[in-house]
Amino acid sequence: MAIHLFPIPALAIYVTFIIYPLFAAFSYSLFDWQGIRRGAFIGIENFIALFTREPFNSMFWNAFENNVIYFLLEMVVQNGIAFGLAYIIYKKIRFAEFFKAAYFLPRLLSVIIVGFLWKLILNPNFGALNVFLEKLGLESWAKAWLGDPDTALIAIILVNSWFGLGFAVLIFLAGLQGIPHDLIEAARLDGANGFKLIRKIILPLMIPSITIMTVLTFIHAFEAFELVYAMQGSMGEPYYSTDTLAVYFYRLAFGSGGANSAAIGLGSALAVVLFMIIASISALFLFVLRRREVQL
Repeated sequence: MAIHLFPIPALAIYVTFIIYPLFAAFSYSLFDWQGIRRGAFIGIENFIALFTREPFNSMFWNAFENNVIYFLLEMVVQNGIAFGLAYIIYKKIRFAEFFKAAYFLPRLLSVIIVGFLWKLILNPNFGALNVFLEKLGLESWAKAWLGDPDTALIAIILVNSWFGLGFAVLIFLAGLQGIPHDLIEAARLDGANGFKLIRKIILPLMIPSITIMTVLTFIHAFEAFELVYAMQGSMGEPYYSTDTLAVYFYRLAFGSGGANSAAIGLGSALAVVLFMIIASISALFLFVLRRREVQL
């Protein structure tokens, strides 16, 4: 019987730090707040204000759009490059083990450290990137990467893609190594080589790994906070061009989000909406991609 008690500590931690905060956030969203003191029960008024009252609705949709861009660009850049690198390593190139470790190395760093270092690299005055461009005679390309609304979000996403590249490489490499070698050889004997082999044989058999990375990338993109905060602060500068739903939640609940006494209620409502977005769309991805696996 004692063995049944072993999961209790892990279950207690899970309930304390995952389940309870979810229900607490939903509860807080149903009340008016005067500072940190809970006021009257107002039902779904905070949710209505979040979607209908300025500036909350415009800020929400701006942050939501940035999250969508974050996800799409990360899928293309990070996961696209990671699949290519994983396939190259899978082909038994020299120093393959070294490259696996090298790609994963940035993942060992703290996100805050990564954000601080890249903020220095992208500095418009003394940053290494602009200095490098000037050395190449490309002064016209140098700019304030994090100070321009057209490039700030893209710069953060590319930094995040660099940071997460190694993990994606390992996931795709594990999927590639799980494909039976005999199947690859049989396909080659039938004339499938190069891109045709990848498209007809490898990619369909990689659907489980693609499913994992799609869901994880989506969750990470819609939870984007640490790197954005480290590089641009809590205001989504410049001009909210790097604002995300998680950063907006932080600003509403703990900063000066323009919510006055309703800040905690609105922040909790946003947290509930963000959870519902992540949970529902992740489940949809899993449902669609799992069906695709069965069909293949």
